[in-house]
Amino acid sequence: MTTDLDMLGYDLTLALHRRVARKRRSARRLRVAAVAITAAGVLSAAAMASGIADDLGLDPAKWSILGGGDVDGGRAAYVHARKLEDGSSATFVVEHDASLSRYDAFLLHERALDEARATSPVPVRTEQGELCSREALTKAEQVALSSLAAEFAPGTPADATKDAVDAATAAAFAGSPCRGLEYAGEQARLVYAGKQPRSMLMPGAR
Repeated sequence: MTTDLDMLGYDLTLALHRRVARKRRSARRLRVAAVAITAAGVLSAAAMASGIADDLGLDPAKWSILGGGDVDGGRAAYVHARKLEDGSSATFVVEHDASLSRYDAFLLHERALDEARATSPVPVRTEQGELCSREALTKAEQVALSSLAAEFAPGTPADATKDAVDAATAAAFAGSPCRGLEYAGEQARLVYAGKQPRSMLMPGAR
């Protein structure tokens, strides 16, 4: 996912990563959106009180919380933070979606991103089109997996396969892009890399 900041003259890069964290009662999938910008801000007591900073394991000696919020009564939450070392900013999003169907997990993800984008220090471009339907999301994951199998050995790190997968899904939906292609590609890349089980894919793509 990239940002559109030409009108502001910024060079902003948004990279999404995810890791799996197991807490006392549930699995929590974490997506980290790292934004390469310099931003000023103040510590948000409300964001700290929400517990998300602790949930993400943010070191207060390294990060200053700028703000945050939650979605669906806390099922997802986000924090905007500034790295003290170099002043760069990042948005951290945590999604408690282990009990959801894969499509509902996708919808939660998109709602969380919408809320995070709305309070981002700078405007962030969204993908083109309407939200992907169940069928479109399944097809996108199938296309991504086929691309991975054709070009990479199983276990290849997800970061190394991003460009190829994004190109494959974009080509497959060239006439009718929808919002969620990057999510589908990420899901497929993480499964192919062995970072998460195939059950995290849409049923038709497993």
